[in-house]
Amino acid sequence: MTKMELQSLRQIWETRIADYRASSLSGAAWCAANDLKVHQLWYWLRKFSSHHPAKTTPATSTTSHDWVSFEWDKSPSEIPSPSVLLVRVSQAVFEVTPGFNPALLNDVVHALSV
Repeated sequence: MTKMELQSLRQIWETRIADYRASSLSGAAWCAANDLKVHQLWYWLRKFSSHHPAKTTPATSTTSHDWVSFEWDKSPSEIPSPSVLLVRVSQAVFEVTPGFNPALLNDVVHALSV
């Protein structure tokens, strides 16, 4: 792939990711609606996030943790038994499926919170 083709592909995915983040859809639902494969979306999300390293704090600062507010707009009887849990951290949305790696999810949430 030429440098020009790679740059064009990168611009296409920047637009796609902006569209995905602006939507209220899960990654799977957004990809289905846009005739794309979910693994491609996750690949490009990771690729772009690696170009924006997390903010580092000075060595002398102390670490503080903030709690996340949670609003539940349905009664328990209205909620179907989910096989996928969506976790939203800022603009990022993660699909957590049965058998997920809790340590990995913790690391990702921590990285996005810094």
